[in-house]
Amino acid sequence: MPRFFVDKSNVRGDTIFITGEDVGHIKKVLRLRPGENIIICDGNGTDYLSEIQSIEQDKVIAGINAVEKNLSEPPIDIVLFQGLPKSDKMDFIIQKSVELGVNSIVPVSTERTVVKIDTKKDADHKVVRWQRIALEAAKQCNRGIVPKIEAPVTFEQALNAIKNFDISLIPYEKENQNKLNNTLQKQNLKRIAVFIGPEGGFSEKEIQRSKESGTIPVTLGPRILRTETAGIMVLSILMYALGDVG
Repeated sequence: MPRFFVDKSNVRGDTIFITGEDVGHIKKVLRLRPGENIIICDGNGTDYLSEIQSIEQDKVIAGINAVEKNLSEPPIDIVLFQGLPKSDKMDFIIQKSVELGVNSIVPVSTERTVVKIDTKKDADHKVVRWQRIALEAAKQCNRGIVPKIEAPVTFEQALNAIKNFDISLIPYEKENQNKLNNTLQKQNLKRIAVFIGPEGGFSEKEIQRSKESGTIPVTLGPRILRTETAGIMVLSILMYALGDVG
């Protein structure tokens, strides 16, 4: 069944109101009609099995037939601190990370970042676009939440944000001792920060700063991975080792 997200405030008793862009999608793209069934999620892990009651100009009104807890969310909370990549690679990274179960994504400007976001207006525009990609990916893969795409931050700001995590990991091509799987087996982990560098990776200075902040460099094996591959690989391993895969 088609899946839509609404704000919790749009759930009122036995009725749910769908507003915004989804109204046009329901009417013009999916061509749904009153009496058809859909799934509506409040973004907090609750699914409502619903039936369309009426389709109006600016809203769709649906009745609730059943309420279920969404079972698609992983038991671990992973935040991806992604070095800003070139071109449209961030779109791909967001889409696949959401499918794999990431909780949120923080774009990070590093020493070797080529893409420059010079103004708040430019940053806001990108975040709105990235959030829309996250929303569509969350719908497609039956997520119970829509992972948040944060505003871009500096590398130093990112390091200051990891104090409340159980562990912080940074894959580094020059690391050859700490294997990711071995690092995970030593601890009971629920909230994990993952740092992925842009094209060109992290500088040695950034790796040193990350160590000083408590982040653990890990190896992903003998091959050098692209930035759009590295995060997906780490998330896959984390979900296999600690989450709901396997």
